[in-house]
Amino acid sequence: MYTTVQLDNGTLNNYAVEPKMTYSEYPGFYQKRSYLKQGAVAALFVSILLVIAAGVS
Repeated sequence: MYTTVQLDNGTLNNYAVEPKMTYSEYPGFYQKRSYLKQGAVAALFVSILLVIAAGVS
């Protein structure tokens, strides 16, 4: 399959090759637990940053 098409007026149009679509799957138990851990670490990090910013100001 070519990604370049030549029009009647002599110009070329380049088209990207589209990848095959795949459907996502619902996250499993361990993925959900991982997301929960990542969210907890992110919340802790943000709260520490806010405490430091309040302490400096």
